[in-house]
Amino acid sequence: MRQVTIGSMRVDLVSEIPALAFDKSWLFANVTDEVIAENRSWLDHRYIEPETGRFILSHHSYLVRTPRWTAIVDTCCGNHKRRPRVPAWNNLDQPYLENLQALGVTPEQVDFVMCTHLHVDHVGWNTRLIDGRWVPTFPNARYLMGRAEYRHFEAAHNAAPRSPVNHGSFEDSVLPLVAAGLAEFVETDHRLFSDRDAALRFAPAPGHTAGNMQIHLTGRHDHAVMSGDVIHHPIQCAAPWLSNAADVDPTAALATRMALLEELADTPSYLLAGHFPAPTAGHVVRHGDAYRFRFED
Repeated sequence: MRQVTIGSMRVDLVSEIPALAFDKSWLFANVTDEVIAENRSWLDHRYIEPETGRFILSHHSYLVRTPRWTAIVDTCCGNHKRRPRVPAWNNLDQPYLENLQALGVTPEQVDFVMCTHLHVDHVGWNTRLIDGRWVPTFPNARYLMGRAEYRHFEAAHNAAPRSPVNHGSFEDSVLPLVAAGLAEFVETDHRLFSDRDAALRFAPAPGHTAGNMQIHLTGRHDHAVMSGDVIHHPIQCAAPWLSNAADVDPTAALATRMALLEELADTPSYLLAGHFPAPTAGHVVRHGDAYRFRFED
């Protein structure tokens, strides 16, 4: 992804797993071969495996920089974490921090870590394993997460403390932040900054999780939405009714997705989704009665 500029904010992609293929029905239980075939003309091998029809996703974070602060949005899967139910995420050894440092940022320089939601593949690099302990990866950062989201998973953890809530990520990637005093719980409409050149706010995005959020960046006349898992794959622009298996409320998730597509369609606003493969960034465009995604190469 080329760097995106929003006012005084510079947005770069920090890659963990550039391309990972998932079984089509595992990702979208209601997908059909017909809808895949209908969209092959604009979704090439980078997004759908030609031989299998499996959907290709990227696992990445967004690095946001201004002259005054540095932030990371969502932190992927993380290294050395036991995720036996999803082998592709299990005991990873990825050069994520090296990729961050190649952009000129060390973990100590990050001021904010923002979580659109607390699923396992969005919180992993919140912590890293040092001397047998999970410690905050970004020791000087405030970790912002939704209050409702955290309370939901906290209740599940308290009800069954020996069960691996969120594949175990709540225990190894969220609770250590609370213990370290770095977690900050926010409402789903929280505004972090509101300057002419760099405004950043959370917005409610119900449906995928109990307190799902998206993040809006606004500066001067520029705008971008970091949508997290409101949209998993570009095919959902053409077929928004495709429902991710992890959506806790598919009806609400569809309404959120449709509202976002309608808001962005045929505007200069960027959609920065949580899992679109390279080149990742782009724009929603109308296509008849539906939408498509135009990647910005």
